[in-house]
Amino acid sequence: MSSGAEPTPTSSIHGSSSSLLRFLDLSLRLTVLPLAAASLWLMATNKQATDAYGKLGFSNITGLKYLVSMNAISLGYASASVILSCLGCFNCDWLFFILDQVVAYLMVTSGSAATEVVYLAYQGNTEVSWSEGCSYYGKFCNKAKVSLSLHFVAFVCFIALSLVSAYRVFSRLEAPSPSSPADAAAAKGMGEQVA
Repeated sequence: MSSGAEPTPTSSIHGSSSSLLRFLDLSLRLTVLPLAAASLWLMATNKQATDAYGKLGFSNITGLKYLVSMNAISLGYASASVILSCLGCFNCDWLFFILDQVVAYLMVTSGSAATEVVYLAYQGNTEVSWSEGCSYYGKFCNKAKVSLSLHFVAFVCFIALSLVSAYRVFSRLEAPSPSSPADAAAAKGMGEQVA
């Protein structure tokens, strides 16, 4: 008989699952880096001037400034998390779980704000007599649309990261033990007494 030192089939499954999750986690974090950097660069350098209406830049529009800020934050966080993941000095699973959620939520809000701005630039709003502006600022609108698309792909990566980090954190916890029939009956009896 074996001494018990050999890995059991379930421990090898969890080991391969853990290494697969670490690979997926690191791959997603590395994927976010060029997406956030490209979205940030495209929007931060986005400006256009016309003879009729003057100069327009991202800094003139609050929703686009918010998008640029969130791209910078997500780029910085993704860079730091890649470094921490590669170093492996300490267990960052809880920290990644919380920060992945926060960054994903902030990215959806900034993406939504910028989507509204880009939509109004293309469509206008006739109810408030706001005409569309992309016929005058076509280059600006096209760069904003590409930047926004890259931002949403990075956001999808952060959603996947949120799921992976949640699984990594909560798969370590044990499930609650089922209560015995006597405990269930006692709890039911207490509920009847209260009513």
